[in-house]
Amino acid sequence: MSYNMYLSALLMAASCCALVICYLCWKRRNLSISISYGLGMLTGLIYTFGYALEIVSTSLEHMRFWLRVEYLGIPFGTLFWFIMVLQYTGRQALVRKWFIAALTVVPMITLISHNTNEFHHLFYKSMTIDYSEGFAQLQLEKGPLYWFHVFYSYSVFVIGMGMLIQMFVRRTGRVRKQVAIMFIGSWGPFGFALIYVSNIIYMPVDISPFGFVISGFFYMWGIYQFNILRLAPFAMQKIFESIQDAVIVLDMENSIVSYNQPAAAAFRSLNNKKIGEHVAAVFFEYPMLLEKVVQHPFHASKMKLSSQNGELFFNIHMSYVNNKRKKPFGKMVLLSDITDMVRAEQQLHENARKLSELNTFKDKMFNVVAHDIRDPLAVLINLIELMEEEIQDRGESQNEIVSEMGQQIQNTFDLVESLLDWFRSQREGMKFRPVERDLLQAIQSNMRLMRIRSEAKRIQIISDIQPGLFVYADKEMLDLIIRNLLSNAIKFTDFDGSIRINAVSSDREITVSVHDTGQGISCDQADTLLQDVYPNSLTGTAGERGVGLGLTLCKEFVQLNGGTIWFESTPAQGSIFYFTIPTPPTRLDQSLTIMKGEYYESLAH
Repeated sequence: MSYNMYLSALLMAASCCALVICYLCWKRRNLSISISYGLGMLTGLIYTFGYALEIVSTSLEHMRFWLRVEYLGIPFGTLFWFIMVLQYTGRQALVRKWFIAALTVVPMITLISHNTNEFHHLFYKSMTIDYSEGFAQLQLEKGPLYWFHVFYSYSVFVIGMGMLIQMFVRRTGRVRKQVAIMFIGSWGPFGFALIYVSNIIYMPVDISPFGFVISGFFYMWGIYQFNILRLAPFAMQKIFESIQDAVIVLDMENSIVSYNQPAAAAFRSLNNKKIGEHVAAVFFEYPMLLEKVVQHPFHASKMKLSSQNGELFFNIHMSYVNNKRKKPFGKMVLLSDITDMVRAEQQLHENARKLSELNTFKDKMFNVVAHDIRDPLAVLINLIELMEEEIQDRGESQNEIVSEMGQQIQNTFDLVESLLDWFRSQREGMKFRPVERDLLQAIQSNMRLMRIRSEAKRIQIISDIQPGLFVYADKEMLDLIIRNLLSNAIKFTDFDGSIRINAVSSDREITVSVHDTGQGISCDQADTLLQDVYPNSLTGTAGERGVGLGLTLCKEFVQLNGGTIWFESTPAQGSIFYFTIPTPPTRLDQSLTIMKGEYYESLAH
């Protein structure tokens, strides 16, 4: 049996090896480099398979047929190999439609001219059968288009190998082994074809397909030993693009292996030319970041970086990338852009500062206003005392009027002084200080404050509260609630009307009601009353005006004291405002109330 049968069997084995590699590339087809690599191996498979059947053929017609099959792969092998090298060496940006179209021109000319050679004989001048080796061989006399194809293929091959050599020189460690395997595997078919075409050594058969045997061996070894498809430096680009955070991959010598688009956007100096260079070429403007990347690969921290777009803030996390044996062979730098979050936090701090300044200003203004009101009242009290002394000296009978004026001024002075004391106690926040208090006494003291206003409109205020009802509430808050409800009742009650105050005791609380015979509340007003934070103030029946905050304060203070407030109203017939207030607690209840007060105080802070 002639040795051509053994050669054919060897080529079939190489075809099977290439088929396995094509299958592995298909499984990893989500990576662009696997597609180009797999197509390149497919062209080699077609070449070796066709030549394996050509050398066992016995007729010129059969040989021509298998030669045409071979040339379905031969013209495009160099094209796909070169695309793979571009992707592998970080020149993915060149792999565009127009560039691929330009590279495809010569392979298409080769394919067409080979299949139409019988009409022009520019690819092969002649085809004959040679039996000198004991079996039929196709003897070819090459034409100019054949040599044009050879020139194109080796020109592209030299450029691609130059890229691999450049990458091999720049790289170290595990990636350098990958590049070496890629380099040797590429030399297989191209090196054998060069020996055959140049005729430096006489070869009775075309040894070019046998280069795929060596190439397949090295590629298979690289796939299983070094994960050459999965760990190719730029094969992970598609995965990186789906990550929103900036990711930069380094080797153990801190040279840049890969990066994603967010990283390129964050660092303008990062581009494909930086691949293989030390990370300092990108982070030279950020010495603190460079120090962390080089010296502290496990530390996570927040860092501020300044750029042309202003200050940027990142959460930086660095970790080793380990292989299957848990040994590190690279580093990954993950930078999460938290600029918006930090700026929002800064804005909150700025707003808090402004609010603090406004609150301080409010405190000062309230203090000034309170003192400005108190001081004239104090002068009026002194003047009333002098007037009383002069009237007594002259024996005039005006004592009742003067006494009433003095009493009202004194009541007003006491009210302002009480408010000022309460305001001072609240400077550190809303403090809830509940005490046990006689409800009837509280109602009557506030009714006296309202007497002048009610008598001016001839309104009768009646208290139906029975003695002996005690509540547990903050003194100043309770007084403010009663005064505001009485004030509103007087404000919206017509002349010669009446106001009735009542209280009903139930389980652990007392319900207080203030019922007036005023003009009532319209449906539109009822929908917003006790709901709006800053309601509009309405004009009273005698033209009274206010600031509109009375009921808002009542609602807040009732809730702080653990009660609720609501109302019932019929237009033109009057309104009833209700609020509940707790009764004095037992020891256990008192402890819970104190805890509740501390809770409200913490909310106020």
